Amino acid sequence: MSTERLIVVGGDAAGMSAAAQAKRRNPGLEVVVFERGPHTSYSA
Repeated sequence: MSTERLIVVGGDAAGMSAAAQAKRRNPGLEVVVFERGPHTSYSA
């Protein structure tokens, strides 16, 4: 059985908001976020 996966490039507020919204809509979705910088936004 295959798991759906969403890859988000950018851990700023917009990227984390998109990841959170996708997870809310589909709780079984595997979400992976790539961020180049040392900090990730948790304000989504």
